[in-house]
Amino acid sequence: MFIGQYENSIDSKSRLIVPARFRNELGNQCVVAKGIDRCLTINTMDAWQDFLRKLDELPQSNPEARKFKRHFTSGADVCDIDKQGRITLPQKLRAYAGITKDLVTIGNSTNIEVWSKEFWDEEVDQDTGEILDASELGRSMEKYGF
Repeated sequence: MFIGQYENSIDSKSRLIVPARFRNELGNQCVVAKGIDRCLTINTMDAWQDFLRKLDELPQSNPEARKFKRHFTSGADVCDIDKQGRITLPQKLRAYAGITKDLVTIGNSTNIEVWSKEFWDEEVDQDTGEILDASELGRSMEKYGF
């Protein structure tokens, strides 16, 4: 399970240091892919395979399903985790997420999200650390039975 929030940056070689508490679960390889909200996701190999199986169940005859599948698979990349716990973020994925230097890494239960600090700051109230638009968050929780 991935939980928590960490602020760090990429180095001159576009490497991200994976927070120590996430490394054991990831193993030696992971898949980095586009997220939904202009962030990146880091997935274990097993979780990515499960996700691909779900994508493969989508009807190929449906244009929306094909676009959905392309969004996640077109930029995905298998990344090795080096002995210092670093992964190299591919340029095409950094560009998608607007990552240039400073970033925020958050645990999102089954995967890790990597945000540019700038985009994360737009999502979160800087005084309280809360996700913006709490009323929308409350409606969503009620909708999904929380």
